[in-house]
Amino acid sequence: MPTVPPAASTDAALTTARADAPPPVGRGGLLYRLGLHTREARAWAMYDWAISAVQTTTMVAVFPIFYLQVAGAEAGMTRSQVWWSTSNSISIAIVALLSPILGAVADYAAAKKRFLLLFQLVGVMACAAMWLIGRGDLMLASVLFILVGVGAAGATVFYESLLPHVAGERERDRVSTAAYALGYVGGGVLLALHFALILKPGFFGLPSGDGISFEQSTMPTRIALVSVGIWWMVFSLLLLRRVSEPAAALDPGEAAGRSPVRMAFVRLVETFHELRAFKQAFLLLVAFLIYNDGVATIQKMATAYGTELGIERSALIGAILVVQFVGIPATFAFGMLAGWIGAKRAVLLALLVYCAISILGFYMRTATHFFMLAGMVGLVQGGSQALSRSMFANMIPRHKSGEFFGFYSVFNKFAGIFGPLLFGGTVAATGSSRNAILSVISFFVVGIILLSFVNVEAGERAARAAEAEARRAA
Repeated sequence: MPTVPPAASTDAALTTARADAPPPVGRGGLLYRLGLHTREARAWAMYDWAISAVQTTTMVAVFPIFYLQVAGAEAGMTRSQVWWSTSNSISIAIVALLSPILGAVADYAAAKKRFLLLFQLVGVMACAAMWLIGRGDLMLASVLFILVGVGAAGATVFYESLLPHVAGERERDRVSTAAYALGYVGGGVLLALHFALILKPGFFGLPSGDGISFEQSTMPTRIALVSVGIWWMVFSLLLLRRVSEPAAALDPGEAAGRSPVRMAFVRLVETFHELRAFKQAFLLLVAFLIYNDGVATIQKMATAYGTELGIERSALIGAILVVQFVGIPATFAFGMLAGWIGAKRAVLLALLVYCAISILGFYMRTATHFFMLAGMVGLVQGGSQALSRSMFANMIPRHKSGEFFGFYSVFNKFAGIFGPLLFGGTVAATGSSRNAILSVISFFVVGIILLSFVNVEAGERAARAAEAEARRAA
């Protein structure tokens, strides 16, 4: 893997200076208000449109049902659920272990886009191979799901690490929320097409009705899973073509020409110590780990909770689409709200809404209640996560964004582990999912307390001082 000479650090500094320059006179309009007024920002944001289909179709809505009913048909529901949980845990663990190391390699060797494409190709090929899954193919389905999860999560690490390089400090909240909103559009549009394909296959010229074989009956779902990979690949081309690879920046005392892998481990140790030195960024990560655990728990357990209450499957599926399409304008709105009151206050507002969702979920009885809560989740889900991402991006030095976002990915992946454990423990102890859904409020309360201590301005000053020191050393 080629290294970059020290002169590249100067180029990176110039790029940084241009990114933070005030917008030219006369630039405005809707695209500017949304943060999408540059070609690079639009190309970067469209990657969320591309990859969100993996989350909606493969992780949440279509593949889990296919996995349990088809791949696990001969294993039984209990064993299949154990395999499903294990596959999720394995994919999380792989990315959590790899992302900080690969993030350091990408920074040192100027390889963010190459690693993004590598992980994406792994995920896309695994999506294509899902066509081969048949009745009882539990092992094959598990391996492919793990590969899709690793590909998507790994690509996201390097995608997010490009944010500080495509948007200036004053623009990142808007660009990040716009990307999340586009992700809702892309994931929602393709999911709606998939539901139509699965529910009305005859309309698309596929076998339907009585008398078709088992393989023919699963064809619409297998086509949907393959199409996720195609969608992901096609709509990622804008980023791959229009977003430039950030130049490598050597730390003081580093020399070009060393092994990128060796330097990655050296930098990894240094970055961990540096992250603790960036106290505000580190505190934000801890707060994010806790409150995002609550967010992830609601995402993962809502369908199971609704099923236990006897809400019909069609209503549960419809609620997923409600979250997607309510999230589109709501996430854009959060980007604008952050411009008025600040990203931190906007996230705190979202966490208060999540507290209300947990309380109202305790009293939920009907499908109408479920749809109302889905709408509330859609209002705050994308905005809270997008603004958390942009706040973190503003509090880290750009020349080490890959490494720092590698740690961000670790915290993001581990978020969602403890919430389901608390949920399950509460159910076991009390015999009620109602009590369990109420217990999730503790994550939001603790997250609010920790986030209130984060000094965003001090964190941004520390990051800019580190960048200035790196430029002087170059």
